[in-house]
Amino acid sequence: MKKKLGITLASVTAILLFALCSTALAQGIKDRFKERVPQIVQLKNEGAVGENNGGYLEFVGGQKKMEDMVDAENKDRRLVYEKIAEKEGTTVEKVGRRRAIQLRELAKPGDWLQNDGGKWYRK
Repeated sequence: MKKKLGITLASVTAILLFALCSTALAQGIKDRFKERVPQIVQLKNEGAVGENNGGYLEFVGGQKKMEDMVDAENKDRRLVYEKIAEKEGTTVEKVGRRRAIQLRELAKPGDWLQNDGGKWYRK
């Protein structure tokens, strides 16, 4: 069930984020997002990463397992946020913060999240 929730989250993420992006860019990023879902779900289940208040993955413990993968995920998220910000005439930071709110709502019990004030908590 946990894996299914992760895949569902990825699907919802892809739909929300790519609505405003070009098709070629969106497809490449969407494919990379899908490839990383199992690893991200694993890290979240282990409590190693959480969703910060800027819309990015962040390590919440001392272990930084799969750091290259987390960096790649955040880089792709930033690309999407940049495209959305450009189309909406806003900042990347505002897009990321809006996405963080969505991610909090989609998070499953036990996931680490960061509130607007920067405090980490488990849902």
